[in-house]
Amino acid sequence: MDWYARRVLSWRLSNTLDSSFCVDALEEALDKFGKPEIFNTDQGAQFTADAFTKVLRDRNIAISMDGKGRYLDNVFVERLWRSLKYEEVYLHAYDSVTEARAGIGRYLHFYNELRPHQTLGYQTPDAFFRGARKAG
Repeated sequence: MDWYARRVLSWRLSNTLDSSFCVDALEEALDKFGKPEIFNTDQGAQFTADAFTKVLRDRNIAISMDGKGRYLDNVFVERLWRSLKYEEVYLHAYDSVTEARAGIGRYLHFYNELRPHQTLGYQTPDAFFRGARKAG
């Protein structure tokens, strides 16, 4: 997630603690949107794995990690997870990972491109990210 625009840049779904799906999402975001100055995560096993941190180190991106148990350190992502859970996941009984992936994908499209955010002047994260700011 881009903290400035609240836009989800890349995502993956997995039911394992393996870091490869996180590395794939990270590399996709970096390839599509370029190198940030700082990359922040929590201290989950996927994000502290050498495979994940190596991608950041190799590109000279500063690594920031939340304090243990400090969910407020990454409040924007935590808010996204809350919205995703209550507006999508808890409302559907997915029969498979494929169904979950499709439902979450639809929700994240909605979140980025159709759902206005008060903190962005009621623009969508996508519009704000792309610089389509309203005058005034």
